[in-house]
Amino acid sequence: MSRLAVGPTRFLVLARITAVLVVANVATGAAVRLSGSGLGCPDWPTCAHQRITPPLSLHPMIEFGNRMVVVVLVVACGATLGAALVRRPRRRDLTWLAGGLVAGVVAEAVVGAIVVTSKLNPYVVAGHFMLGMVVLADAVLLVLRADHGPGRGTALVDRRALVLARVFLVVVVAALVAGTGVTGSGPHAGGPGAKRIPMALVTMARIHAETVLTGGVILLALLYVLWRTDAPAKVQDRGRIVLAVMAAQGVIGYTQYFTHLPAVLVGVHVVGATVVVSAVLWLHHGLAAHTAELATEAKGTPGDTGRGRAAESGATVGVTHGAGGATA
Repeated sequence: MSRLAVGPTRFLVLARITAVLVVANVATGAAVRLSGSGLGCPDWPTCAHQRITPPLSLHPMIEFGNRMVVVVLVVACGATLGAALVRRPRRRDLTWLAGGLVAGVVAEAVVGAIVVTSKLNPYVVAGHFMLGMVVLADAVLLVLRADHGPGRGTALVDRRALVLARVFLVVVVAALVAGTGVTGSGPHAGGPGAKRIPMALVTMARIHAETVLTGGVILLALLYVLWRTDAPAKVQDRGRIVLAVMAAQGVIGYTQYFTHLPAVLVGVHVVGATVVVSAVLWLHHGLAAHTAELATEAKGTPGDTGRGRAAESGATVGVTHGAGGATA
């Protein structure tokens, strides 16, 4: 068993690779839709005419390419779960998050099959994208948690900032949902003859924009509270970085709308959404201080489960003291 043990550093590297593959899955999925290749492989799990491999033409190759990324992602998620099970010290939170990745990609494959069989129903396509964002959130949280010791950490900010951060997170999710409505009512159906959401594009775009602007106002309020309460500089810096990321995403969004939604810009905007989600989770996670685990890895062997569990228990006790036991 000791030969199979995985240390914290190696597990973190594997988690990061998996997170990158999740982003690649979202990006290639967007390429399928924006190139009109949604039915490039009209069958599932085969591509066409009971053949697994696609014919040598553009749309089938693009669709098949996305499916291959999903295959690699499934392998990576399975490897991550396996590594979490043999990680030393063993962490329940990391095991659950790694298991969530496996469940998420399996669910994505099922919904992807429904997308094909429903002939690109816009609501199913929107659900497929949102499921991808859930998998991304899981992967980002896994990376963030694997980078430190166990426990939720000790809050570095006051309760007002915590509440604003949580409200901001909810609004960002609402903006993502509204964004799928924009795409579902826009010109990029994913393939010829695909149905669209029966609502004017300008209406959906306005709802999306207003939701994003609401999130921006809440973020500014959060930054103000962090400044007024003299929050640690690293926390305030994270907030400013998220503001810059959202501003850049907003510029791309308005540019694509007023240039009549060119496919390339829409694709950049979709990838930008993954950056926004990752940055927002990074900000929220950084509102608490966490114990270091990777720095102490060299002091014991990865297979030393007894000492690993003792260290985990001690770290958890240490985290729960201070700042009134507040957690983020």
